[in-house]
Amino acid sequence: MAGGMKSLAKDTAIYGISSILGRFLNWLLVPMYVRVLDTTGDYGVVTNLYGWTALLLVLLTYGMETGFFRFINKKEEKDPMQVYSTSLISVASTSLLFILAGLAFLTPVSRSLGYADHPEYIGMLIVIVGMDAFSALPFAYLRYRQRPLRFAFIKLLNIFLNIFLNVFFLVICPWIYSRFPDTISWFYHPGYGVGYVFIANVLTSALNLLLMLPELTGFRYRLNFPLLKKMLSYSFPILILGVAGIFNQTADKILFPFLFEDKEYAKEQLGIYGACFKIAVVMVMFIQAFRYAYEPFIFARNKGENNKRSYSEAMKYFIIFALFIFLGVMFYLDILKHLVTPDYYPGLKVVPIVMFGELFFGIYFNLSLWYKLVDKTQWGAYFSLLGCAATVGIILVFGPRYGYMACAWASFACNLLMMLLSYFFGQRYYPIAYDMKSGLTYGLLAAVLYIGGMYAPIDNLLLRMAWRTLLLLVFLFYAVRKDLPLNQMPYIGRYFSKNKENQNREKINK
Repeated sequence: MAGGMKSLAKDTAIYGISSILGRFLNWLLVPMYVRVLDTTGDYGVVTNLYGWTALLLVLLTYGMETGFFRFINKKEEKDPMQVYSTSLISVASTSLLFILAGLAFLTPVSRSLGYADHPEYIGMLIVIVGMDAFSALPFAYLRYRQRPLRFAFIKLLNIFLNIFLNVFFLVICPWIYSRFPDTISWFYHPGYGVGYVFIANVLTSALNLLLMLPELTGFRYRLNFPLLKKMLSYSFPILILGVAGIFNQTADKILFPFLFEDKEYAKEQLGIYGACFKIAVVMVMFIQAFRYAYEPFIFARNKGENNKRSYSEAMKYFIIFALFIFLGVMFYLDILKHLVTPDYYPGLKVVPIVMFGELFFGIYFNLSLWYKLVDKTQWGAYFSLLGCAATVGIILVFGPRYGYMACAWASFACNLLMMLLSYFFGQRYYPIAYDMKSGLTYGLLAAVLYIGGMYAPIDNLLLRMAWRTLLLLVFLFYAVRKDLPLNQMPYIGRYFSKNKENQNREKINK
């Protein structure tokens, strides 16, 4: 693992604590939601509104995170804190304006989204998005300062608080109210249900801002207009890229309620799809953790020599781990499906489709470094817009007939299209000798093991799990022997390194 890969793997592991473990803990809320909320339609509300949240967060950060990394790492930039303060002032201004405008027009917005009966859902959503968008810059600053432990601490603390508040409002409070209603009736109202999910998120986002105060103080705030103009010029294509990219991932959840005249049926189907989609989110967790470490890495690495080899190695290791995760989820789906109730089982068939779509997206993210490094970010916007058009087209044409299956295949097709476009154009403008042979070999091995594991005629659950575990170990064994020497892995490597050193000493003594 040369060329800085050990450092990248180490940072990815630390960020993964907050991203993968954090999302996993939030993932564990799904079994509670599907059992505590009254109907699949209630979970459909959560799925729909958090789809809007993801899209709005991209709009309100408008590529400034990537712009921040790009400009703060420029050799000619002599005052890094000026880049940070300019970014903060810009994002803070737009976030505050969004909150004020959103609350001013709360009633018409709520009505247009189909939540006229509960406009407070939309009000809370607006406040959450505004606070989280502003918090994105301090988190980016922690990544720039290479402080993954503080990053992980804040993320995990907020996640634990969010989980506690969800359990408190949806499980503990109903239990207390059923026995001692007078003690909590001043703040708890039975039947409000899904609304408490958003209340918990508001409180968590507020704490998040308070914890970021050390990253928001201790320096002079100064808005550099010429610098801001350059950053916005650089970041605007990334905004288009981000909006199109996130819409590719959330279009199904946003558009689905508008595809059917029966809105309750639409919410029920969306709830099933959203819950089963969560099973596939393990792949998203890994991509997120990898991205947190990879983006600062590529801009810093761009200053050094032999950088293209590092990018090629990073792609190879990403594919290895992503395929391992895919096999792990699919091989243990018979166990993982119990995270949801049988009412949601019809949607399990979307899991492999969604996971492969996310794998393509992760490869696309790795490929996307070329247009960021050569300051041709408009190409990312072009690719994402084409992918977005494909996603919306497939959903609108096939969604009313095939329901959420059309949504899953739309995600698959969109990410595959963007991945291929980015690769071929990237080889023209910023050629990198990716190890295609290795990637195809691992892909073929994973396909053979997947077929052997999923279609083996083994009825007994324990025997089936044992067989699939053996196949998963085959993949892991091949990867370790071929490309992942354990003595060079972060954290565990030192144990194997010592064994290797001892063996060498024994050979010398002999």
